Amino acid sequence: MAGAKKNFKATKKFEKKHLKGVLDQRKATAKIKQRAQLKSKKQVKKSKDAEFFKGGEDAETSNKANGTKRTANVNDMSVDDFFGGGFEIIEKSQSNKKASKKLGKRKRDEPNEDESASDEGSDIDISADELPVASDSEGSEDEGVDDVGMSKDAMDALAEDDPEFYKFLKENDPEALEFDDADLAEVDELSASEEEDQPKKKRKKEKKQAKADDDEDEEVTAENELTQSMVARWKTALSEKQSLRAARQVVLAFRSAAHLNEDDDDAERRQPYKISNPEVFHDILIVALKQIPEVLQHHVPIKESSFGKVQVPTDSKKFKTLSNLLRSYVSAILHLLDTLSDDATLKLTLSAITPLIPYLLSFRKLLKNLIKSVVGFWSQSTSSDSTRITAFLVLRRLVVVGDKGVREAVLKATYQGLIAGSRVTNVSTIQGINLMKNSAAELWGLDQNIGYTTAFAFIRQLAIHLRNSIVHNQNESYKTIYNWQYIHSLDFWSCVLAEHCSPLKEAESGKESQLKLLIYPLVQVTLGAMRLIPTALYFPVRFHMIRSLLRVSRSTGTYIPLASALFEVLNSAEMKKSPKPSTIKPLDFHVAYKAPKSYLRTRVYQDGVGEQVVELFSEYFVLWSTNIAFPEFALPVIIMLKRWLKQSRRKTGGNNNNKVRAGLVLLVQKLEANAKFIEGKRAKVDFSPKDRAQVDAFLKDFEWEKTPVGAYVVAQRKAGAEKAKLLEQARKEDERKRKEEEQEALEENAAELESDDEEMEDLDEVDEDEDEDSDEE
Repeated sequence: MAGAKKNFKATKKFEKKHLKGVLDQRKATAKIKQRAQLKSKKQVKKSKDAEFFKGGEDAETSNKANGTKRTANVNDMSVDDFFGGGFEIIEKSQSNKKASKKLGKRKRDEPNEDESASDEGSDIDISADELPVASDSEGSEDEGVDDVGMSKDAMDALAEDDPEFYKFLKENDPEALEFDDADLAEVDELSASEEEDQPKKKRKKEKKQAKADDDEDEEVTAENELTQSMVARWKTALSEKQSLRAARQVVLAFRSAAHLNEDDDDAERRQPYKISNPEVFHDILIVALKQIPEVLQHHVPIKESSFGKVQVPTDSKKFKTLSNLLRSYVSAILHLLDTLSDDATLKLTLSAITPLIPYLLSFRKLLKNLIKSVVGFWSQSTSSDSTRITAFLVLRRLVVVGDKGVREAVLKATYQGLIAGSRVTNVSTIQGINLMKNSAAELWGLDQNIGYTTAFAFIRQLAIHLRNSIVHNQNESYKTIYNWQYIHSLDFWSCVLAEHCSPLKEAESGKESQLKLLIYPLVQVTLGAMRLIPTALYFPVRFHMIRSLLRVSRSTGTYIPLASALFEVLNSAEMKKSPKPSTIKPLDFHVAYKAPKSYLRTRVYQDGVGEQVVELFSEYFVLWSTNIAFPEFALPVIIMLKRWLKQSRRKTGGNNNNKVRAGLVLLVQKLEANAKFIEGKRAKVDFSPKDRAQVDAFLKDFEWEKTPVGAYVVAQRKAGAEKAKLLEQARKEDERKRKEEEQEALEENAAELESDDEEMEDLDEVDEDEDEDSDEE
């Protein structure tokens, strides 16, 4: 029992003091062994791929050196010669040590002399005859494994396959994970092969000029400093010869410019060029963004059909060689976009992506990052209209030339960006949000098969949110519906259906739009959402949704009953009773979905609601102002409006708001006049209601603006546009005054701080004088 207790204490002591170190040492040893296994696997792979073995040259060299006829090739020796000649150390041929200059590869430190001596003195040596010789195309990759840095692809593969070993190498041997621009060096080889096709004299002259330029660069740029002369020379080579070697240098310099504000320690690797002159930075950006796409299109031309399908020769040797340059260039652009704020530079950078999109379809990961970045600029509230339009052109190009997966990804990312960008809606952002909705609506019509599936999924999601809010009737459940993102979503889908389901669009395409099936579910969801909370506080959101449905009805010719939703507003307690006088600012219904409680029962709010009701009634009836059934269609509404006006004139319990009553009286007059106009026109026809073709053709070519209701709506729209213009001017003037006041306040604060500093300096001088006087005494 004592022995077991003693062993237990020893075990505890070992675990406490030594176990962690032993485990760490074992792990380190295991990973070093794993690294050695990787090296051995590479050597075995090279030996399998080699086409011949070194033998003849080494044998002749060793015979001459020893002065004997005995061969140094072990494969050619007999057993007797091998054992009779002793164990001779067979040295490698000097020719085997000669290697081509590495492009972009990083060498490790040479082994110590002590280690090489111990290797030479070992008992068993591997003959040079047993080492494989690779083909000429493998060039610099045939030297020892220790002399070759890892490529980026190999590093990424190692990080995915064995993250623990990758972490070990990163901590203990970071040089093994370094990679350089070896992939881009293939561009130089391709450029050199193209130069061989030129005439001999011209090739000789260009080589001499290139050598002189290289010498000049070495003298001027001792520390890889990028200069304007270098950029100008590259620009000339790109414009005149479409030089790939110059393109490679421009991409490297552009990548350095994109990572300009990063420290060498923070960056993944040291950049090949240093840029300290802002003019050089500007020049390299202009050259890279304007001329690199042209060079790529020259060497790898794109064939585009009339249907928008593109064909890129991805199997060609040039494309495979230039793919690394393309990836590096686009990655630098995406990195640069995150650091830019100037509209002109942003527009130039985004426009440089558009011609490269067909080449990027093969690189899915890079394309995903590109879509995310471009959608971010398109949906940012701080982006200008020109930046949004340029970003939208990139997205449109992706939908046009991309396959099904790319199109679906772009549509989903665009919708998510729209929802994220419409979270904050005010006077300053509403214009940008409307631009996003109108531009994004175009994308859903480019491929209506994918457009239908994505639109159906998103409209279904809105319906699920509405159902959950109705079923789980809790205190805050309605907030998932009554917010700007939900309102803009419904309005966006109304824009999509209005644009692609119109009779004009269907006539152009020659077939019925697939998106037309989505009109019914969208209308049902919108009607359910507007009636979720039928209180006066949420009248603005009801008006927003009615406008969305009016857009669908106007463009598609679909009848949507909206009069009852407007009568619910008139019959509410807010509009039946007389309002209280108030001096608060009128509510802007275009940028509000909820009225503040301070506006309830006030004359300002009631006047605004009355104007909205009259405007929406007139916009609703003008859609059917030329319809043959307009008199019967408008009669119930005319009767109910007259009944409401009669009740409002009561001395007790009525509404004495003359402004609201005057607007409704004028609306009733216009409806009655339009009904009489239609009755007069249809009294002259000679067909019956069963003749559907002639009924539909009734006043088909008659302009709706010339009807009584149409003329009233035209005047109403004109007055509304002038009012909106005046409000916008007033808003800009208030904003200008506010900025001036803020600037004056900042200047006053700066002046006060300066005066305080002067007073403090005077006090310090006084204190110093007093101290000196006290020291003298």
